[in-house]
Amino acid sequence: MKLLIVHADYIRYKPLEKAIEKAEEAEAEEKRIDEALVVFTTVERGDKPEVAEHAAREVSAVSDRVDCRRVVVYPWVHLSPNPAPPSVALEVLEAFRGKLREGGFEVYSSPFGWYKSFEIRCKGHPLSETYRDIRAPRVAKTVEEEAESKLLVLTPSGEELPADPAKVAELDSELAELIKIELGGERASAKPFHTEAMRRLELVDYEPAADVGHFRFYPKGTLLKRLLEDLALDIAHSLGAMEIETPLFYREDVEEIREQAEKFREKDYEIDLDGRRLIVRFAGDFGLFEMLKTTTLTYRSLPARFYEISPSFRYEQRGECVGLRRLRSFTMPDIHCFTASLEGGVKEFIMLFKRYTDLLRALQIDFAVAFRVVEEFYSRLKEPLLEMLKYTGKPALIELLPKRKHYWILKHEFQFIDPEGGNAQLSTVQLDIEDSERYGIYYIDEKGEKKGTIIVHSSMGSIERFIYALLETAAKQMKQGEKPKLPLWLSPTQVRILPVAADEKLIEYSLEVCRKLSDSRIRADVDDRDMSLARKVRAAEREWIPYIVFVGAKEIEEGVLAVRERGGGDKRMSIEELIEEVSSKCRGLPWRPLNLPVRLSMRPVFVGGL
Repeated sequence: MKLLIVHADYIRYKPLEKAIEKAEEAEAEEKRIDEALVVFTTVERGDKPEVAEHAAREVSAVSDRVDCRRVVVYPWVHLSPNPAPPSVALEVLEAFRGKLREGGFEVYSSPFGWYKSFEIRCKGHPLSETYRDIRAPRVAKTVEEEAESKLLVLTPSGEELPADPAKVAELDSELAELIKIELGGERASAKPFHTEAMRRLELVDYEPAADVGHFRFYPKGTLLKRLLEDLALDIAHSLGAMEIETPLFYREDVEEIREQAEKFREKDYEIDLDGRRLIVRFAGDFGLFEMLKTTTLTYRSLPARFYEISPSFRYEQRGECVGLRRLRSFTMPDIHCFTASLEGGVKEFIMLFKRYTDLLRALQIDFAVAFRVVEEFYSRLKEPLLEMLKYTGKPALIELLPKRKHYWILKHEFQFIDPEGGNAQLSTVQLDIEDSERYGIYYIDEKGEKKGTIIVHSSMGSIERFIYALLETAAKQMKQGEKPKLPLWLSPTQVRILPVAADEKLIEYSLEVCRKLSDSRIRADVDDRDMSLARKVRAAEREWIPYIVFVGAKEIEEGVLAVRERGGGDKRMSIEELIEEVSSKCRGLPWRPLNLPVRLSMRPVFVGGL
């Protein structure tokens, strides 16, 4: 809270027009107050009504020095670049005026939320202008608030073990690493593998002209990103989720949005527009929940599932932004399920948990399992937890929270641990018992009565973070002596065809093979550049191309392809056999065509070019 205190001969002001919708009531005529301390006041984000007492003390101290007991509280937003939303500002201002009156001051108040003309004459003595930046001291936490969460490990058989990394390592090495991090162990400081790989593979790059944590995606990276987005949509469709789209910006003075944003303190982007402060969304919840406030749901509608892929923004600390592991701008595919009961919510939770388990296994990404659960619900939810652990066949870290701090009572996380010891949350599911009431989301039951819903939040995880996990999984493969690679269905080029010489006949045949592969929904290209075969092979290896096909006179004559599979051996096979092999490994997964010219000689160089 910021105060500019002026000892004035007089101030006169006149309300002209409302600046905000919920402005205070104001009289139309001009007001004049003589011989007063005029306190220009800005309530800032994060201020609570408790700050009012400390602000009143500062005014009282100035009053004692200049011998003036008349105060004009003048709300003035211009003292801070970070003003509070109107509803919060008004609450704090009312508390401030009340504390001044309790202190024996004669208090006048310029109306909040108006454009006003004013004229002031400052007395001009050495104490006539004073500036104060008020911060309420931290209040000591209660014993309950001070209570720390408890960590334990739950196995699929139901055994509860201490969260000891050394003992857990034999059960699950990924979980042991996560426990080290949770216990405050040394965090990763080495440069993650993916930050170089994403550039070298011409997938993703830093954008110097943008804010930190915002990236550019080259054609191959854009293709990879779109395929993962298609996979998220396929999952949503398989669950019968209804796809929606909602705005990017939201008004901070909407009470329920402000309350939810408070939980992400200092992690939201904000802009000022037309006299309002807007939040750039950090998740897709805002739009869906605002939509459902005016939607009629009945017991026949439930469970109701909604899907949105939402560009999201979080103002992470600059030092926390590490490649694609933690960003300020990311793409989040969200599924929200609405149920009539907690039991129904638990069923949805289990179903989504299993679906995301299948997803990570399909992507060949290893993970650690963690659950955060409010302690009073643990015994009630233990059986569902065991059902989920039996599905994964993995033990889980359980964090028991002494009280509910968030909207959820149960949260699941799949945590990825990279080779440098860094971690990032991938898929998550949350059991929410609070937001239905906050947003006014209800359904009509069999008796025609209005009831609140249980909300199950879930996401497969941000698309960018999945790319990070895929690249870091490749780094793990390298450490195990294997060749790094992406899953075949995600590889920007699945088959690279190499004419063994710069011969027009070989190139034409290679292009014909490429067309047949493309017609069969296989991404193939032809390296027709004027360079040695050895250089072409090295280039394909550096790009992690899954299949390399060599075309020479013998292959044309016999109608058989010489094929080298990445991480496998050399073999000879017909084009039909190659099509079947590649197609069988990608069956049931999204496909998109090549996002670059088929001939490498026609491609721009995005990284390392002029």
